[in-house]
Amino acid sequence: MSDVHQTVNGFAFLPPKLSAWINTFIPAESYSGTIPFTPLEKPVSECRIAAVTSAGISMKSDPPFDMEREKAEPDWGDPTHRVIPKHAIGSDISVNHLHINTSYISRDINVILPLQRLADLHAQGMIGAVADSHYSFYGFQWKHETYLDTGIAPMITQMKQEGVDAVVLTPA
Repeated sequence: MSDVHQTVNGFAFLPPKLSAWINTFIPAESYSGTIPFTPLEKPVSECRIAAVTSAGISMKSDPPFDMEREKAEPDWGDPTHRVIPKHAIGSDISVNHLHINTSYISRDINVILPLQRLADLHAQGMIGAVADSHYSFYGFQWKHETYLDTGIAPMITQMKQEGVDAVVLTPA
């Protein structure tokens, strides 16, 4: 891996007005740290894969993400996560997110959480296994300190316990 400095524009595909508004919350100095990179230790065909999305999906049996609080406090986003079992289908889930069109996800969960596609890849021998648990969080997080502790850390712990080798990220 080379040590080449590269600037990443995380706002390249946002509408200009939205990008400008978001930039008002970000300090002017650029990030100078390194982006973590961990190479796979084995071929993908031997890896257990989990999916993680920021689409605000929950099982109907679980509490939905708290959109009412965000309506009252627009800079707050629910910092929790939900576990989605690998055999979940569209009729098992609810989608709660104020910032995306959820109708496509409601019609086909694989649009944002590709559980059936992962099962297909496993059946074809392209991946080693589909993880038992997959994860969703509410992707509007301005106050990230709480979110990292209450949302992300438990996901990582559970993935390690389940032997997950790699994650497919599907941002909403």
